Amino acid sequence: MEELRAAYETTQFIVVKLNDEQYGIDIKYIDNIIRMQQIYRVPKVQQFIKGVINLRGEVIPVISIRAKMGFEQVQETKATRIIIVKLDGNDAVGLIVDEVKEVVTLDASQIEKVSYDAKEEKPNYVPAVGKEKGELISLLDLHTLFAEKENS
Repeated sequence: MEELRAAYETTQFIVVKLNDEQYGIDIKYIDNIIRMQQIYRVPKVQQFIKGVINLRGEVIPVISIRAKMGFEQVQETKATRIIIVKLDGNDAVGLIVDEVKEVVTLDASQIEKVSYDAKEEKPNYVPAVGKEKGELISLLDLHTLFAEKENS
């Protein structure tokens, strides 16, 4: 538990809305936030991969976090955004979120590890929860989200 807290000494998170819940994405992985645009379908890919976009000449795969996490799909709105993330030198990936709310800075005292049953089949996308102004923010583990993408 201490090593998880140490990893988050003071960390900034982009708070996004998904399914009326707040999720935090570590700002160090965020390359860009763009408005929704045309996504070109790619045949024979997993359900959660919505296709690809062309961003300044770079072809970027786009994933629906809603579909990946098993949430019901909803109509896009004016608030829907694509967050471009890059993990540890890997290629960029776009994540569709319902809304981008704000940036928050959390220190170790505001973050608590979430305990899960090890026998649970589903991967743990939310290893910790942040507390900010009396609200809870589920902190997404993008490594788990992407590591598991080949198997879903």
